Amino acid sequence: MEALSFRKPLAATVLLLSSINMNAATKLTSTDFGKTPDGVTARIYTLTNKNGLEARITNYGGVVVSLKTPDRNGAMADIVLGFDALAGYISSPSPYLGALIGRYGNRIGHARFTLDGVEYKLAANNGENSLHGGTHGFNQKIWTPRELPDGGLELTYLSKDGEENYPGNLKAVVVYRLTDADELKIDYAATTDKDTVLNLTNHSYFNLKGEGQGDILGHLVTLNANRYTPVDAGLIPTGELRAVNGTPFDFTKPAAIGARIEQNDEQLKLGKGYDHNWVLNGGKALSLAARVVEPSSGRVMEVYTTEPGVQFYTGNFLDGTIKGKGGKAYRQRYGFCLETQHFPDSPNKPKFPSTVLKPGRQFHSTTVFKFSKS
Repeated sequence: MEALSFRKPLAATVLLLSSINMNAATKLTSTDFGKTPDGVTARIYTLTNKNGLEARITNYGGVVVSLKTPDRNGAMADIVLGFDALAGYISSPSPYLGALIGRYGNRIGHARFTLDGVEYKLAANNGENSLHGGTHGFNQKIWTPRELPDGGLELTYLSKDGEENYPGNLKAVVVYRLTDADELKIDYAATTDKDTVLNLTNHSYFNLKGEGQGDILGHLVTLNANRYTPVDAGLIPTGELRAVNGTPFDFTKPAAIGARIEQNDEQLKLGKGYDHNWVLNGGKALSLAARVVEPSSGRVMEVYTTEPGVQFYTGNFLDGTIKGKGGKAYRQRYGFCLETQHFPDSPNKPKFPSTVLKPGRQFHSTTVFKFSKS
């Protein structure tokens, strides 16, 4: 298996989003967010830019707890699903609301992979497969926080050799910045002392009408992808890179999420809607992955990433049992995710871009959520 290409921040990043480092106006404050069952205090950090956008992030699981942006009339609303208090993230059945996912985001088939001739058996927490890092993934860890001089928030976690049966002591560093160009920028970095596999992402559920304000079926989505990875009954990629042309998976032009989601299509039936990885056209430079427009509010979100794929998930397994902020019930398709990533099950698919990280190399990945109005 060929090792993943690891890269330093690219010049293209600066050219595309030149304002990212001009962040002196960002205000960062923090307060206690509650205690974990073993008595550790979690903190929550509020980042506010000069335009009044606000992101609240906790060092418990690196969760994006809230994200407030204006509609076309300037009215602010929180556009990510979540809970008002830490207890919600700990006690509720986890749909990974807002969480930082690792060591391996998405699914690994049959909860096992082979690396350097050694088979590693993982926790099977999604049928016979391993999902989002296993039983106690990065979303359930207390990360070490550091407030940066530019108003950014740095979170660090050491995943010890053998944690969730992944090899290597892995040091992960994730930095969140809220820029004055109305961008939430997430930089991921990691090093290891033993060959391992890695796939980090953020699992925020968005509703650009405002969290809890109905379904997301009217949102208009564009994905910069001509192919996607079809799945089997366990939602594990078959290995095929299938063209989207002529299928309900074609979002190369803006289309409402609900326009084709109920079509008689085998892949939609397997995912109970969209829950698939799209193969991005962008290459290794920071490039546009997705654009979402919510017509009634006028909110627009663009997603840029250095990753080769994005998992577009339409909240198919939300069923109303989870009560979120203000006691709102999060029902089916009340939120969508755009999880920038390497492809699911890459450790078992040698033709997919590799997720192997080797000692002496540094993993680096950037994703930017940019907000505007139509």
